[in-house]
Amino acid sequence: MQSLLPARCPVCRAERLADFGLFDGKGYWRCDACGARGMNPGHYPGAAAERAEYDRHENVVDDPGYRRFLDRLAAPLLARLAPGARGLDYGCGPGPALAAMLREAGHAVALFDPFYAPDPAPLADSHDFITCTEVAEHFHRPAEEFDRLGAILRPGGWLAMMTCFQTDDARFGGWHYRKDPTHVVFYRAETFATLAAARGWLCEVPCKDVALLRVPGP
Repeated sequence: MQSLLPARCPVCRAERLADFGLFDGKGYWRCDACGARGMNPGHYPGAAAERAEYDRHENVVDDPGYRRFLDRLAAPLLARLAPGARGLDYGCGPGPALAAMLREAGHAVALFDPFYAPDPAPLADSHDFITCTEVAEHFHRPAEEFDRLGAILRPGGWLAMMTCFQTDDARFGGWHYRKDPTHVVFYRAETFATLAAARGWLCEVPCKDVALLRVPGP
């Protein structure tokens, strides 16, 4: 049974939501303001179901293939960081390979993950950069998450996002990324540009599935 659409877009807070369809028994919305698509909140998985799905992932810190995948974000971010920057890997998961890569490049990286690194202390600090790799699609309240992350970035800081961009509505039903039950919101390059503009941030998309958002500053 299809659940109700959210009152506003969970990503950009616009009121211009439309019904996107029913896929595998779950209702989805689309936002014509920012381009995001997402699952109706009544179908969100609970915390136990989320954790069970995440525990199936095998993200090994030293796996060369996984590191090559993460380098799509690491390489453009590292090119923009000053030496000895201090950052946060937000949603690091059980195998924080990206944090290891950034530390090897000379940067300090704290960890936070609600399931695997739940100490909230890093969320009270300020950071030169924050990374979210394969995390934003899990956000149940994306606009609030982006507000939270922006608030702990120093002036000139970077919010580096990697998530599989949604580009083809006609193939949405069979899209492998949608079929992960913990993926509840899907972004396009224009989505990140929209949410950055609303906050006065800059937005770069150095390659497919990667967005680098910068808080104004020196």
